[in-house]
Amino acid sequence: MADNNNRRRMGGGVSSGVYFLAFIGSLVYFIQHATSFGDGVLGFLKACVWPAVLVYKVMEFLKM
Repeated sequence: MADNNNRRRMGGGVSSGVYFLAFIGSLVYFIQHATSFGDGVLGFLKACVWPAVLVYKVMEFLKM
């Protein structure tokens, strides 16, 4: 018997959308500047980490 009060919510709201857009933007940037397949792979890895680094730097700037 399913309890309607304990439903799991999907999605993260606006923050997930912003993170996704930052990921896509950084992925396009890094892939456009890649000169080899290895640079493209490295660009993908950088795109995965870049939004998190940006959030860290903003929080550091705001002294949070």
